[in-house]
Amino acid sequence: MQIIIEYESSWRNSFLDGSNNEPLPKGGRNFIASMTTLKQEGNYKKRTISKDTVMGILNRLIGDQRKLYQARQDENYYFTEVEKALQESDIVDQALNSNEMVYIRNVSGSEDQNSFTGEIKANDPAFKSEYSPQLWGVLYLDLEDLIHFIMDENFIVNSRVELDPISVCGRIEFLSSEKPINVEDKVKDALDILNMKFKDINYLNAKGLMPLVSLYASALYLQIERLSISYDLTNALTRSGGLSGISKRGFTKKDFMKQYTTGPKKLVWGNPYLLKEKKKGEGEVVSVLTKASGKLTINLNISKEQARDLEEKIENAGVSSFYLGKKGLAYVTDIRP
Repeated sequence: MQIIIEYESSWRNSFLDGSNNEPLPKGGRNFIASMTTLKQEGNYKKRTISKDTVMGILNRLIGDQRKLYQARQDENYYFTEVEKALQESDIVDQALNSNEMVYIRNVSGSEDQNSFTGEIKANDPAFKSEYSPQLWGVLYLDLEDLIHFIMDENFIVNSRVELDPISVCGRIEFLSSEKPINVEDKVKDALDILNMKFKDINYLNAKGLMPLVSLYASALYLQIERLSISYDLTNALTRSGGLSGISKRGFTKKDFMKQYTTGPKKLVWGNPYLLKEKKKGEGEVVSVLTKASGKLTINLNISKEQARDLEEKIENAGVSSFYLGKKGLAYVTDIRP
């Protein structure tokens, strides 16, 4: 038996983790197509028409709208024998692929990593107190002075920079964008002091280099300890005694600005489906959504009696069109018993 299906604009990517062949987790499957999660290994998922796709289509054509794994669990599952006989070679997909930029809706409401809402508290005590120039001034030291500061408890910091949340945020973003540095000479001496002070922190990246922002961020925490002897830093610190959005290794803009704005964190309800990767020998490779249009031929090695019964069930169900994989429009154009 041969079933011929034509389809248009079938999406060939998956945006959720897990599998259709297993029950849904309690909280549902996770959305993995946000700008952040898409960068993680394995989250850009390409899809092709597989045996599972075909079995889902066949069940849909006879009017069974259950998940495929649910239909397979039925002791009277109609396609038990068909599945045993069906091979990947029996599935012929003549597809014309195209790439398209699309905007994906993310109803989970992820938080924007680099934005904020509300008015900025420019006169927050954290930036206008007597200790503020000494605290935030650490971020404005050049590298040589920063190392001197880390190694000398009596080093005096007194920045003349106009301080407010935006200027400090911009400075940390700049430090975050700088290239990691080699750990040698005085940098190594400073790192040894930080390792003794903050023993639970792993400062080096995979290449054994020190991110510059980590050096400055930890220096901020050293300054907190030193200033706490003479000042009450309650206005600048969180309940746990740290700096909002700033760890000893780095910086998260959304958490930092939430402390100094009147609004909540900004939510992200969607994003372009776009992945940029740097591959050796290829340079920057951009991956977007793949759409396919074409013809699918399903060859079923079944008896004429089974073929007539299946054709009758398809005609009785009267399914005019359906999804092929994700989105798209598909319909049966011919059935040859």
